Amino acid sequence: MTEQLSPAGVARTAGPAAGRRATVLARPTVLARAAVVATLESRAAATGTALRRLPAGTTGVEVRADLTGDLDLRELRRHVSGQLVYSLRSQRYGGRSADPPPSRQARLLAAANGYDIVDLEADHDLVPDVLAGIPADRRRISWSGGETDLSGLRRQFDRMVRTPAALYLLAPRAGSLPAALAPLRLLASLGRADVTAFGTGPAAAFSRVLAPWLGAPVVYGSPAGPTVEQLVTDYPLPRLPRLESLYGIVGRSLQTSLFTRLVNAGFRELSLPSLFLPFLAPDLVDFQTRFWPAIAAGSLDELGLPLRALTVAAPYKPAAFATAGLADPPARAAQAANLLLRDGTQERRWRAGTTDGSAMLAALRDTGPVAGVSAAVIGCGAAGRAAAYALSGAGARVTLVNRDASRGRSAAARLGLPFVPLAAFHPGRYAVLVHATPVDDRPPFDLDDTATAATVADFVCAAEPTALVAAARERGLTTVDGQDVVTHEVAQQFQLMTGLPIPTSVHDR
Repeated sequence: MTEQLSPAGVARTAGPAAGRRATVLARPTVLARAAVVATLESRAAATGTALRRLPAGTTGVEVRADLTGDLDLRELRRHVSGQLVYSLRSQRYGGRSADPPPSRQARLLAAANGYDIVDLEADHDLVPDVLAGIPADRRRISWSGGETDLSGLRRQFDRMVRTPAALYLLAPRAGSLPAALAPLRLLASLGRADVTAFGTGPAAAFSRVLAPWLGAPVVYGSPAGPTVEQLVTDYPLPRLPRLESLYGIVGRSLQTSLFTRLVNAGFRELSLPSLFLPFLAPDLVDFQTRFWPAIAAGSLDELGLPLRALTVAAPYKPAAFATAGLADPPARAAQAANLLLRDGTQERRWRAGTTDGSAMLAALRDTGPVAGVSAAVIGCGAAGRAAAYALSGAGARVTLVNRDASRGRSAAARLGLPFVPLAAFHPGRYAVLVHATPVDDRPPFDLDDTATAATVADFVCAAEPTALVAAARERGLTTVDGQDVVTHEVAQQFQLMTGLPIPTSVHDR
């Protein structure tokens, strides 16, 4: 079975937003490199052992003194060759420092004796004594607050910039994609090289990564993500190569580092001016009412960086299918999409596809032939339906298995396949067992009843083998784990997104 979608391409000009003409902000001149700063939020992270583990490419360290206390600067200098930043985050700004003004000011002034940069909070640190003791070229003036729009951020910045500083930082809270775009729009509109702005919170994690391409001179790693390790492993940072288009993955968590790392590695090796970013929609309501409307309206296009394709993780695959104007046969059969591509003929339309089934099929073919074998697909959600369609199309004799009998029968009727309730399922009757539910802490069926020559495949992708894969390997069974499937998924989606095969060196990682 082959995918029916055609490649999206990487060099099209941004088209109009849905229902209106997009206003593209002038993008600032981008530096060749960004400073990559690791944030230390505990004393354990500030030990010599921990600092030596910081990845190559880290160019500085920010000490959150409200969390670590005041550290031994001589020890820090022994292990950090780059810039040292001192931050005493107040409770008002989301930190833990509750020092009264005299004590706080004394700590800031003391920090100026050894740190390269001292963070001054715009609402209460810009007082004469502090400004007199900390030269402008060693100040970072910061503001952190609730969600606000572009005009609100402009007002904040206009107030901050009245005080000279080496760097200005605006980090508003952002619980959704539209809110996270406001600081990026600020950067694009200012065109300055001394302002960093991004949203805070999981839904805004992508804005930390993207900000340097809109003029921010610094990108900050956060233990909450993206970490400094992810910044220099999953992206081209600290380098800032030419960027013309965006791709991404959306789910309800940010556990997508493998997918992100492989796709961006492919872009780098082929010198494509593209970047793959992780987006988060915390729930289905957010996906349908805030995330997708912003994407469909061309919000990223307004930054001069059109989003060309979007990988969709569970549980948003049925909703993604419903949003698209076109769909390929596997997506129609599964009534779900894990890939949305900008339509090449009409920029305002998106086309739905799914590589769940074809990726699982490719991973199983790595272990042996599929045609003619008996296969059970356990789970009738989006991935299960796609896998059943792909395996059946490849000549396997497929049976659907599901705990919820009503849902299982409905899926089986749509696909024209037999169905067995999980309570009546006997694994020993099948040569291939494909697990397509989110369960990862226990085998979802009895492996003692499995044929000795069976192949067990699991869609769940985790850093360690799932309970099912671990138990199957213990019994000596052939296994396909979630990382095997993701590797094929990345290769197939890369081809569809760019029209080019992913380099073998990336595919084999």
